[in-house]
Amino acid sequence: MKRPKSEKVDMIVSLTRQRSIQILLFIGFLYLLLVSLEIPLVFRVGSGVVSPDSLSRPPPLESEEDLEEREAPSRPLENISRNSLQPTPSRLTQFNKIISGLALETEAFESGLEDAVSEFYRSAKIASEVGKKFWDELESGKIHHIAKKKAEKESNSSCPHSISLSGVEFLAHGGVMLLPCGLTLGSHITLVGKPRVAHPEYDPQITMVRNGEESVMVSQFILELQGLNTVEGEDPPRILHFNPRLKGDWSGRPVIELNTCYRMQWGSAVRCEGWKSKANEETVDGQVKCEKWIRDDEGHSEQSKATWWLNRLIGRTKRMDIDWPFPFAEDKLFVLTLSAGFEGYHVTVDGKHVISFPYRTGFALEDATGLSAIGDIDVQSVLAASLPRSHPSFAPQQHLEKSRRWQAPLLPDGEVDLFIGILSAGNHFAERMAVRKSWMQHKLIKSSRIVARFFVALHARKEVNVELKKEAEFFGDIVIVPYMDNYDLVVLKTVAICEYGVRAVSAKYIMKCDDDTFVKVDSVMNEVRSVARAGSVYIGNINYYHKPLRYGKWAVTYEEWPEEDYPPYANGPGYIVSSDIARFVISNFERRKLRLFKMEDVSMGMWVEQFNSSKTVKYVHSFKYCQFGCIEEYHTAHYQSPRQMICLWNKLQRRVKPECCNMR
Repeated sequence: MKRPKSEKVDMIVSLTRQRSIQILLFIGFLYLLLVSLEIPLVFRVGSGVVSPDSLSRPPPLESEEDLEEREAPSRPLENISRNSLQPTPSRLTQFNKIISGLALETEAFESGLEDAVSEFYRSAKIASEVGKKFWDELESGKIHHIAKKKAEKESNSSCPHSISLSGVEFLAHGGVMLLPCGLTLGSHITLVGKPRVAHPEYDPQITMVRNGEESVMVSQFILELQGLNTVEGEDPPRILHFNPRLKGDWSGRPVIELNTCYRMQWGSAVRCEGWKSKANEETVDGQVKCEKWIRDDEGHSEQSKATWWLNRLIGRTKRMDIDWPFPFAEDKLFVLTLSAGFEGYHVTVDGKHVISFPYRTGFALEDATGLSAIGDIDVQSVLAASLPRSHPSFAPQQHLEKSRRWQAPLLPDGEVDLFIGILSAGNHFAERMAVRKSWMQHKLIKSSRIVARFFVALHARKEVNVELKKEAEFFGDIVIVPYMDNYDLVVLKTVAICEYGVRAVSAKYIMKCDDDTFVKVDSVMNEVRSVARAGSVYIGNINYYHKPLRYGKWAVTYEEWPEEDYPPYANGPGYIVSSDIARFVISNFERRKLRLFKMEDVSMGMWVEQFNSSKTVKYVHSFKYCQFGCIEEYHTAHYQSPRQMICLWNKLQRRVKPECCNMR
């Protein structure tokens, strides 16, 4: 009996389902078997590879700067540790060698005590003794608490929203109003004063005297925003110099002159002489730089003013310019307001806009920590308002950006083409950071073909030395010369540069510059290569037949320098010597036969002249090693503020051609 067709179909489906279930069960059993065998294998073999840290997600980048700081892994070459978060022992060893190898034993200065330059050697002896004591205290950790107490004191200081002084109080403060937290956008200072009546002067600084017996009637005063807390031991920078000259200017007319000054170097002056700025000239926040006032040579009179007002009254609609008199008059009160805008400073007198002065590279509003008034003026009162409420930190941490990208490369094992020694002061934290972020980022320095180091002596303030040591250990680009810093003893740093360049680096050529010198590394290296076959060389902006100044701030006595002329010498902001000259300097210093003079650039010229007596030296002169400021196509630019350093570097990066940032 045959089964119906439908029953056959049902039986086939049933068998298929049973077989599918069996297959699935077999696959499941096989999977469990493999898993049970693999898990122990992972724990035995891979425990050293897989870790919770490796499986965690990296922290997100918070800024573009973080992105730049993250370095891509590189192939392991001679130094595998370049991508390591922790420095290798070799790097630590180099960073810990922050003391100069120059032997500054007090006995080294005994031999000169009976000479004509005994005062110099006596100062060097004392500075060496005090410096050794300071360094021993610093190494022992005895003075670290001083910096901590000072930081706590600054953090607790208040920032008043406004400050007011009467004329008597202003005079009692030495003619200076302190602005403890500087200025900010929208800050304004109002001064009520009265210019004094002109008085005769026989030696004025703002005009020429025709005859030595004649006098000039002068009435002028100066208001200045100064950076009182920028660098101690130096003249404060003039962030804004405002100088109305009622009488006595060389032009014979009343003028107002504005300028800035950094390290005793003035920028380009702006003179307002009564002519309104041209229509096509750049404005400051929409205001002209110079407003027009009535000049003596224009023939204005009271009658012309009356005629103008009469024309207005009878309905004349043609627009006419209003000419105001010079904003200041002898023995007459004025109300002057100085305000900080987006693009510059603005000055109004008695409610009328007079002058606007654009901000110059190198200065920030918070740097303006004092207002001074000197000259022919009687101040009635001063009010500063809309001041910042937060205290800007003047501690090194404000300037130092402790990122690995700014650390110095490791010293190479072999010779280098050029060693650059940079003279710096202990508290020049901002200057050093600007150099690190600008020309020390050049590829020749980053690749260690050229090596650059700062040379710093110890500071009189112990907390500065604490921060200096931390800075040196982190960045690895500071060599501390252990004596108490003194301008007259800067020559010891120059000797230390020679010692380091010859012994620690084995450089073919040694360059000396200052921490406010911008170095165009390519140009300097090309100059060195061009004279490489000349043997002994001395390169720089060389002075011939210069005479010592016998009076003034930079006076040199006959006891210090009895000769009438200096030897040929290259200006200090940037010069280069070959290594054989540097060895000669070190050898004579260690044998106590090196004559030391307080002007280090003259000293080098003297040593080169002495070396030249036995072996010919090629003198290479170039004005491109600029002594004052910056010139186009420079090799070095001097007196550059930290912001100008960054500006010059940015221009080089964009345009390659060296261009100046002369706005201060």
